[in-house]
Amino acid sequence: MFSSKSKDSVPAPQPVAPIAGPNAVKRARGASAPSLISADMVINGTLNSTGDIQIDGRVEGDVRSIGLVIGDKAEIHGEIYAEDVTVRGKVVGRIRARKVLLASTSHVEGDILHEAFAVESGAFFEGNCRHSDNPLGEPVGDAQKSQRPAAPAAMFAPLSPVVTN
Repeated sequence: MFSSKSKDSVPAPQPVAPIAGPNAVKRARGASAPSLISADMVINGTLNSTGDIQIDGRVEGDVRSIGLVIGDKAEIHGEIYAEDVTVRGKVVGRIRARKVLLASTSHVEGDILHEAFAVESGAFFEGNCRHSDNPLGEPVGDAQKSQRPAAPAAMFAPLSPVVTN
């Protein structure tokens, strides 16, 4: 009915398989929180990150990151290089990114070189925007030199009705 084991004996710990392999590193990196620049922070200099950044303060300098969110009250005076940029605040300077979203509260003064571009109603944008298949890899000088050729007038001619039987 009762076992003969003493009350002081503790069972041996069971071996645990280590978490290793290439997938473990990817999960840890992808699960990290973005770096935050709070509303009371002013930064003079360049920000470089291999992850995401959320800026709610003011940055006087360039910003390089994978993902970048610029808050409603934030200001950036410098160039932005990122995979994905969401602008809700103010940017004065060039934006080079694969995906750019200008939210309704955004105020952007500068050129945008992009792969995908979206603008919400109410956004302010003063500058030039240009599509590029590789906006982060294109040299800065070539971004302004290489303009797309004008579209042929036939592209804008009115369509004639199509008659089918």
